[in-house]
Order: sequence, then C-alpha cells, then structure tokens
Amino acid sequence: MDVERLVAGVRAGALGVRRELWTVARDPLPRGVLGWLPHVHAALFALGVGIAAGAESTSAAGSAGAAVAVCAVAQAGAVVMALSRPVPAWWLSTAAMFVSGELVDTTAGPDRAWPWGVGGIALHTLVLLLLSLRVRPVAAATALAVTVGSGLLGLALSDRGHNEVVGRAAVAFATAVAVGASQRVSRVARSRLAEQEGLTAEERARRTLLEERGRIARELHDVVAHHMSVISIQAQVAPHLVTDPTPELTENLAGIRENAVQALTELRRVLGVLRSADPGAEGSRHAPQPTLDRLGELLDNVRGAGLEVTAETVGEPRPLSPGVGLSAFRIVQEALSNAMRHAPGAAVRVAIGYQSATLTVRVTNSPPTRAAAPSPGTGHGLLGMRERAAMLGGELATGPTPEGGYEVTALLPTGRTAAVDATEDTP
Repeated sequence: MDVERLVAGVRAGALGVRRELWTVARDPLPRGVLGWLPHVHAALFALGVGIAAGAESTSAAGSAGAAVAVCAVAQAGAVVMALSRPVPAWWLSTAAMFVSGELVDTTAGPDRAWPWGVGGIALHTLVLLLLSLRVRPVAAATALAVTVGSGLLGLALSDRGHNEVVGRAAVAFATAVAVGASQRVSRVARSRLAEQEGLTAEERARRTLLEERGRIARELHDVVAHHMSVISIQAQVAPHLVTDPTPELTENLAGIRENAVQALTELRRVLGVLRSADPGAEGSRHAPQPTLDRLGELLDNVRGAGLEVTAETVGEPRPLSPGVGLSAFRIVQEALSNAMRHAPGAAVRVAIGYQSATLTVRVTNSPPTRAAAPSPGTGHGLLGMRERAAMLGGELATGPTPEGGYEVTALLPTGRTAAVDATEDTP
C-alpha cells in the first residue's frame, strides 16, 4: 500500500511538472519581483548580448553562419519573451543553444567554448531566472536538468575535442534557478500570509459581530422574560380580585397565563443557551437591565473617573419601552467609554431629545488635550451601537466634528409599533 501510494505521488508530481513545463500560457512577471525589472533594460541586455553571441558563433560557424545567426536572434528574443511567457521562452532558448552547438561542432576551434558560447550562457541564465520566478521549484529544477541534459547530449553526439563548458555553465544556471526559486517561495509565503491575515481579520470582525449580537440578545431576553413573568402573575391573580368572576373570564385569564408561561418557556429554552455560553454573565443573570432612569448614576460614575461631562434633556421625558430605554442607555454608556478611551481630557456633552415618535441620543466630545494610549480592544463599540439602533428600526450616525472632536447621534423610534417589532425581531 505504501509503495502504491509512493508511485501515485510520484506520478502526480510528474504530471504536475509536465503541465507547468508544457504550456504556452501567458504568465507576466509579478510586480515587485527583483524590484522593478524594466522591460526596456531586459530588451537592451538581450540585444547587446545577442549581437555579441551571434558574432561569436557566426565567426566559428563557417558556411552555417546564417543558421547560427538565426539561433542567436531566437535566443535573444527568448529573453524578451520570458517576461510574459517564460515556459515557451525557455524551450526556445534551450533549442536554440542545442542547434547552435551542433552547427559549430565541426568548425569550432579548440579554444572556443562549446557547446555554448559565453553570450548564449548569459542569455539562457537570465531566461532560467525568469522561469524559476514563475514556476514551482521542482519544475524549475526539472528545467535546469533538461538544459544541462541537452548540453550533455551535445557532448555525447560529438567526436571532436572542444573546450567543454557544460559544467561551468551548469553552475551559472543552478545559481539562477536557486535565486529565482527562493524569490518565488518568499513571494508566495508573503502572499499567503497576507491572505491569511485578511481571513483572520474578517473572522475576527464576524466573531465580534456575533458576540455583540449575543450580548444584546441576552439583555433583551432579560427584559422580555421579566414582562412575560409579570403577565403570567397578573393573569393568575386577576380572578381573585373580582367577586364571582364569570367562567368565561376565568377561562380567558387562564389561557392568557398558559400562553405567557409557554412563551416564557420557549424564550428561555432558545435564548438561555446564550447565558450558559457566557460565564461572565452568570453573576448578573437576574440583575435588572438599566434604562435612561439610571443616566444620572452613569454620569456620576464617569465624572468620578475624571471625565468632564454635561447633560441636557430636550422635550418632555416619558416612559419608554424596555428595548428602547435599554438601547439608549447602552449607546450613551459606550459613547462615554469611547470618549474616555480615545479622547483623554476632552469635555463631553450628552443630549437626550424626546420627540413625538422618536428619541434622539447625541453624545459629543471636544478635541482631546493629549494623545490617547493604544487601545487593546477589538472595536465592539460602534458596531454594538449600530446593531442596537438597527434592531429598533432606528439610525445611528457617527463621525468627527468640524472642531476636531467626535459625535455619536442615534435616532430611535419610540412608538408602540416600533417597540413591538423590536421585541419580535429579537434573535
């Protein structure tokens, strides 16, 4: 079984290398690789070295000079082609070097480098570098082996003595492949790291959103559970407050109590798990949820912490639904916390406006008087405030003020319809 698996792995690897080295697909050089490799400079290098290589090979080719010149042009063109199509360029350069070596086999002098000239080696080294920047290291190593193998094949086919340079050229080729492969591995690693960081940030934002929604759901669970309990108790007590209640009244009140108990049971069954998933909430399970009635206590606490804060109320205060009162209190609380954290030394103004069908909550701070310390938090604040406003069908606007401070404004519906909808939409 292990042998079969090994054979299958080798076969799959060979097929992968074949796909990489047997294609004409376009693969432009990535930006940032080797700095900015100017195409014009590469073309000038190919032109200059190609002319020198062609002159060198043509002088030693005799009657085959024209064919050797074509090979030199092809190899120079392969360098330019490698900027966008490295695999075909490598095949072209390898073939041109092999054919050129065979053409000058019988005419090259004993002092001339063979089967490749110095210029041809320089051009092919650059082609191999550009190839190894784009393909996997195993494919680049295979290309190196094919290149060296073509040189060894030329030596095997020749029966004449030459200044053989395959070994020295192999060192240059291997160096180019090693440099290119290391650059590619580094680039791929950086790309994957950036991708992973993006996924991590996205996952962190999603988790933060779920945590904030869970916290809001727990608070509203307490509010709704309290009122359902009150309804159940009132329905149970009501028959005893009436002398000789009719059977219809008793039956209706019993049905109201039964429905309230069933609804409370289902509510606890669905949302109770949120409490069990949050050990920190265990101590405050039965604590009453705050509303704007406790705004003065909240302001006193932040003043005790050193925050300069003033408050004003516009309009006639009136009782609010539990969801609206709780959300308004939490928005003010979070806005004050953000001011203390991000605007040290700033003065804060809290304004509560009662309109006929809406409640306006505005928290504004002046510019900070000193730099804020780095915050270790994950940025729940604005997200939580926005979730609360959206849950009630309201709106939240945040942003800097012209004076350099910051403002948070929430517009929350207070009508009966909005309150009922908010309760029904609770997750």
